[in-house]
Amino acid sequence: MRSCCAHNTESPILSYNNETELAAVVNLCYLAARDKYRVEREDKAGKGFVDFIFYPERKNLDSIILELKVDSTPEEAIKQIKDKAYALRLKGKLGEKSRSTGRILAVGISYSKETKEHCCKIEVLA
Repeated sequence: MRSCCAHNTESPILSYNNETELAAVVNLCYLAARDKYRVEREDKAGKGFVDFIFYPERKNLDSIILELKVDSTPEEAIKQIKDKAYALRLKGKLGEKSRSTGRILAVGISYSKETKEHCCKIEVLA
């Protein structure tokens, strides 16, 4: 299910333009990933709290850091991922092994209240 379709069909009209609703839509869209990933919301990472981190259950899968932005751009979301060093959460603590051997993907999803359009950008961090 694409996020824009889920957002249009699953979100109440009075809270449609709310980032919390967009986050709920992402949860709906990624329920199928729960057999491959442990998904955490508002997880402490780097210098703040990331909207979503997808921790792979198997070592060969990519890790995913997802940031949502309303009335902004996916580029701004990815910039926040980098500026706040969210990928540190996936590197493990000192003396620990990395949580993943796959790539770390930064995913920025934005939503425009005016046009009701969604945009997404994915960038490989490591």
